[in-house]
This record gives sequence, C-alpha cells and structure tokens, in this order.
Amino acid sequence: MMRARWPIVLVAALWVAAFGLDRARDWVAATDLPPLTLPSSVEVVDRNDILLRAYTVADGRWRMTVTPDEVDPRYLAMLVAYEDKRFWQHDGVDWRSMARAVAQAVRSGRVVSGGSTLTMQVARLLEDSGTGKVSGKLRQMRVALALEQRLTKSQILQLYLNLAPFGGNLEGLRAASLTYFGKEPRRLTPAEAALLVAIPQAPESRRPDRHPGRAAEARGRVLERALRDGVISAEQARQTQGERVPDARQPVPMLAPHLADRVVAENPGVPRLKLTIEAGLQKSLEALAREAVQARGEQLQIAILAADHRSGEILASVGSAGFLADRRQGFVDMTQALRSPGSTLKPLVYGLAFDEGLAHPETMIDDKPVNFGTYAPRNFDKIFRGTVRVREALQMSLNIPVVLLTDALGPAKVIAGMRRAGMAPVLKGDEPGLAISLGGVGVTLHDMVQLYAAIARGGVALPLRVMGDGAPGQRVMSAVAAWQVADVLAGLPPPPGAPSNRLAYKTGTSYGHRDAWAIGFDGRYVVGVWMGRADGTPVPGAFGADTAAPVLFQAIGRISRSLTPLPPAPPATLLVSNAELPQPLRRFRSRTAAFELTADAPVVTFPPEGAEVERLDGQLLVKLRGGRLPLTVMADGVPLRTDLRSREALLAMPGAGFVTLSVIDAEGRSSRVRVLLK
Repeated sequence: MMRARWPIVLVAALWVAAFGLDRARDWVAATDLPPLTLPSSVEVVDRNDILLRAYTVADGRWRMTVTPDEVDPRYLAMLVAYEDKRFWQHDGVDWRSMARAVAQAVRSGRVVSGGSTLTMQVARLLEDSGTGKVSGKLRQMRVALALEQRLTKSQILQLYLNLAPFGGNLEGLRAASLTYFGKEPRRLTPAEAALLVAIPQAPESRRPDRHPGRAAEARGRVLERALRDGVISAEQARQTQGERVPDARQPVPMLAPHLADRVVAENPGVPRLKLTIEAGLQKSLEALAREAVQARGEQLQIAILAADHRSGEILASVGSAGFLADRRQGFVDMTQALRSPGSTLKPLVYGLAFDEGLAHPETMIDDKPVNFGTYAPRNFDKIFRGTVRVREALQMSLNIPVVLLTDALGPAKVIAGMRRAGMAPVLKGDEPGLAISLGGVGVTLHDMVQLYAAIARGGVALPLRVMGDGAPGQRVMSAVAAWQVADVLAGLPPPPGAPSNRLAYKTGTSYGHRDAWAIGFDGRYVVGVWMGRADGTPVPGAFGADTAAPVLFQAIGRISRSLTPLPPAPPATLLVSNAELPQPLRRFRSRTAAFELTADAPVVTFPPEGAEVERLDGQLLVKLRGGRLPLTVMADGVPLRTDLRSREALLAMPGAGFVTLSVIDAEGRSSRVRVLLK
C-alpha cells in the first residue's frame, strides 16, 4: 500500500511546490518597485565628450551617469569578485551565500558575513533602507528578485555604478573617480579600482580625504582578494604597493563655466549638452587669461573667444580670468558684456567703402582737421599725418579718414553692415552718428569676433555657435573688399616679441582707456581678446596694442603652431599702385565733393535703382546720362570699365546677386544704384 501511495505523494508534493513557486513568482511580480531612474547631474561636455562642467542634483549630491562599458573592466571584475561572485548566475538572491551567512551568525552569535548580493544592494540604495533589521533584509530580497525579473544584469550593474555611496555628497563611481583621482573611470590602475570597490562598504569611515589609513587598509583587502581570485597578477599587485591613497578631493571639472551656465539655462531639462568647445584649448586659454592679469592688479579683467571661422564653431570661450575671482567680478561673462569697440570697427567701415567705390587700399586720403557741425574728430595721439594711403590710414588706425568714409557711406549703412554680420549693436541715441566708427556704439566680444569671422570668410557671415549645425548668414561685404581688408590688416607689425607671421589683426582702445581690444584671424581661426574692468572704470595706460595684442598672439599660438595661410586675392581684385588706379579712385573726395549730384553729374539710367535684371551671356546692358567723358563704371568697388567714352555699354558682370553699380566721370562726380542680377 505504501509503495502505491508514493507516486500520489510525489505528485502532490510537486504540485504544492509548483503552486508555491507560482505564488512566489506572483508575489515577486506584484512588487511595487521604487523609481528606477533618479535625477542625475546635468553635464556639459566638449566636442570629444570630455566633461567641461557638471551640476549637482537638487539635494546637493554629485550623481553622474555612467554605463558599464564606460568603466575599466578590471574594476568590474574586482567588484564582482569581492562583492558578489555569483552575480551573473543568481536570480537576485544568492541562497548559498545567504545560508552560509545565517549559519555563521548562529555559530558565532554575531554577523560574520553579509550575504547581500549586488542586486540586493541596489534594492537598498533605491529605497534608502537600512541593513540591520530582518524586515529590511526581506524587503531587499523581494525587490532584488523583482529587479532581476524586469531588468538585465547589465542594467542592474549600471544602477549600482550610479548609486553606490562614496562618502559625503558623492554617489556613483564616476563622481568618485573624478573627485578622488581627477579622471574618468574608463582607465583605472589596480590600486584605484580596489579603493573604489572598498569605499561603498563603509563610505564615511573609509573616505580617503578624511580617513586615508582606513581607506588604505580596505583597499589592501580588496587587492588581496583580487590576487587570490586571479583578477590581477602578482606583478600588478606589487606595483600597487607604492601607490598612495588620495588624501584630498579634487574639484569636479569646471571649464567654460560662464558658457556652461548659459547653455544649461537655455536648455532646461536636458541632462547632457554637447558643445563645440575643445577642452584642451579651453583649459589652455583659461590659464593664459589668468597669466595675463596676474601682475596687473586685482581688478583688471579679461575675456577671450576663439572660433573656427570656416565652420562657425566656437572652440573656446573664456568669460573672465576666474569664475570665482570676486575682486575682478569674475562671475560676469565679459564675452557677452556690452562695451565700446574703440577702433576695432574700422575694418568694417573700410570694407563697406571699398564696396561702394569710395576708396581702394591705395587711394590717397586726407588726415587733417575737419569739422562736421559741432563734431570735430581727432586722432588718438592728437597728431595729423596729412595725406596718406587708405592702407596706411587703417594700419595706423587714424580717426579722421575713417570718419570721412563713414560720412560718405552714412552711419546707417555701417549699422546695417553690423547687423548683416549678426551683431546686435546698441546705440546711445535714436540715430547713429559719425562717432560709431570710433567706438560710439555698444557691442560684445562675441559680436566683434563674429564680424571678423565674416571678413575672414570672404565677407559672408556665419553665426558663431556652440551647439547644433550652422547656416550661412548674409553677405556683409564683397569677397574683394573682404580680401582687401584682410590684406591690409595682415601688414600690421606684430607686438614686440611676437612672431612676424602675417596674422590679420586689429587693436582698439575705447574712450578713457576703459576697453582694450585685439582681434585677429588667419585662414582658419579667429580670436578676440578684451581687457578692462568689469565695472567700466578706466584703466590708465591700457592700450589695445600694448595690453591685448600680446595675449592675442599667444592665444593664436596655443591653437596652432603655425598660421593657416590667408586665401589668395579673388580674380576681380584690382592689384595696382595708386598711379594705375582709375582717376576717381586715386584720391578720396568727401561726400560733399564727390557725391552731391548736379545737373551735369553722371547718372545710371538703366538698370534703375532696385531693379531685378537678367544678364545676357553674363553681360549687363548699362545706360548712362550726363557727366564728362571718359566714365568709370564699377561693380561693388571693382572697376568694370575705366575709359568708357560712350553712355551705353555691355559690361561683363561677376555673377548673380545684389550688386552696387557706380559711375564716376572725369571730374570725380558720381552716382550709383543697387540692383539684383539674375
């Protein structure tokens, strides 16, 4: 009879076991899990994913996201070998280890080993529950089993890597590695890996910055286990003996802090922001900024902006010499502050004047006293040079010639050119005056670098950016005018001690020595330097040429060992001496002399102002009236015909787009129209 009942008993037992197992699975499946995604530090990284700056979460903790494949494999091997050997096999609870721990506790009357798996530790960290009470342990086991049902082993391991405590406000392996070793956890020495395995078991008592002795002892035990389990070799173990435990925390990287703050504020809720900044260059230029002001008192400030003008990508943005330099008001981002540009706007005026046919680099222009009503501009040194070439006027940064050109252009045209370059000029009054070309307008360093980037790119603006893709902006000046401006600026002598490398650059000093500027470019990079006081107080003796220019050349040298050559002259460029220029371009005439229309002045009758005209085989029919022969016809400042003895001609045009046609007669009288060629 008993033998006959055994199958029934066995079936019943199996059924009960299966029923219990199903109920257990249902019980585990019904587990109400805590949130599996916790807030993590917002990170700003450079173009190569190098950390520039990070921000603590709301409770002030550093909790920085990391995945297992971003961690040194040796650390992961040490962690599993030391904390949970069967992590990859068990279902969340290592019943064998648990049984051993209970047996040891019964025999010794105290807890000898924990028996907690990595998954159970994750459960505890997610719920911030204790480890001592039985109820807490049971809850951890249930949550661990549920986690194993819903997540992969790799996902569970990632939770541990991001939640493990490392003392103080450090949570997660990455925050600890950056703080204790100053590096990402991708590559760790055996000693570093062992220390990071040991700390979470007793994060406060093993903090190396407070208890280096205890930290070293705990690290040693991990290394011994790693050697015994074959995770490291005997040679690697010997190499760790002389490696000291870090006894201080290192600051989390804080490169480009002003820029990082700005992009984080502009992109709320985005956990990771990738910028065009290059971390190595940013760090180098921040060091240069500190060096530049170190021996110049406690309040002189500096800002540096570097970009690739071909792509519009900002490579480095230094808002101040020190983000926390209170005496210098380092918290103010001086790349964005409104300042007077001094003479650094002059290249724009000259470029526009070249386009309008008002002047050529070899044109002669007067540098002598002149009055515009009550406005009587003077040169910075109060000296007048008489008649000079336009090239020399720009290189010497003379004030009278540029004001004459501004008057001929009209200040509104200069402001329009600034806006086409992507700048946002701020005027002191309702209407721009002639003083804008000498710095009478509010601009930012970012604005000025963007303007010079447009000149460097052949006259076409490309908005500078730190994120996303860029798109070409408007044409500021023709390619010919842009090249002429760059060629003039490349002829400036460098500061004492700087290499003679034909960097195209311009310096400027605002009224009262409040702002010292230097902005320059080669065939690829553009850099702007501003120096002054953040509060606008004058800095006696601060000149752009003496103060900012040396920093500019050092900054360029830190970007590249040698300059990228400037492009060759466009085919339409008029490369001649003054004597070979068309008669009207040999000497600049003021607006009153050259542009007041009289009954006999030449006029372009076709095409009319604002017309859209189709070319015929690349040529344009031009009809003229009035003026004394011979006539000169120019397109955007480039001569098309210089000895025209009829008032109607087919002229070869450079291409489609907007063009300014100018006609000048033998007596220098002129007029012009702007048309759209198709």
